[in-house]
Amino acid sequence: MLDSTGKCAVVTGASRGIGQAIALRFVQGGYKVWAIARSEEGLEKLARSAGSQIHPLPIDLSQPDQVIAGARLIAQGGAPDVLVNNAGVTKSSPLTQLGLEDFEGVMAVNLTAAFLLCRELLPTMAEAKRGRVINIASTAAVKGFKYGAAYCTSKHALVGLTRALAIEFAGQGVTVNAICPGWIDTDMLRNLSRSVAEANQRAPEAVLEAFRRLNPMQKFIALHDVAELAWFLASPHAATVTGSVYMMDGGETA
Repeated sequence: MLDSTGKCAVVTGASRGIGQAIALRFVQGGYKVWAIARSEEGLEKLARSAGSQIHPLPIDLSQPDQVIAGARLIAQGGAPDVLVNNAGVTKSSPLTQLGLEDFEGVMAVNLTAAFLLCRELLPTMAEAKRGRVINIASTAAVKGFKYGAAYCTSKHALVGLTRALAIEFAGQGVTVNAICPGWIDTDMLRNLSRSVAEANQRAPEAVLEAFRRLNPMQKFIALHDVAELAWFLASPHAATVTGSVYMMDGGETA
């Protein structure tokens, strides 16, 4: 179990991509980090690179029982200072081909896991009169994308959860905010590119390039930029920032 002295952050989807960048930023800032992901191997690799400040916690976030058990294990060490709900999955499919199992699978990871972690950990933060919740949403939280019914629904709902909890916990020392990144060149984006390419009989590289061009700056969002915004939202400078949704998309949704 993590030492309860010093500051503690919880980051989901921490074995790669945005989650890994955020976990490493908080380690750099002196935090101890509960790094949550399904890949035990990925978490162990992160721990080897970042040192003893990383505490790997392998959880399949699509399984509510595992999420609740993990949250309660974390709470045994006291209220975390920061909770970053970053883990996400996507399923690109025309509506008529989108199975209920696939839809529910996306919702389970992108929304239900975040809800459960908030339900279990926010009361401990409120009791301690401190805490930051940072939900990593997407531009898909504020606009629609073709073949993105499951993903867009989950991210819109995550922003709704953010705003509701911000109001509920205002005045209790806890803030709740969301970051909505644009396209980032991660494994998830490349998997999505392959799915879209297959559905439209196009080359995956062409689809990836089309995603890049959706950004008016004509570039993908940098992982470290997202991590730095999360760091700011966890800082004393953001003590009165709550219920906010930060678009980090190069002007895509302006």
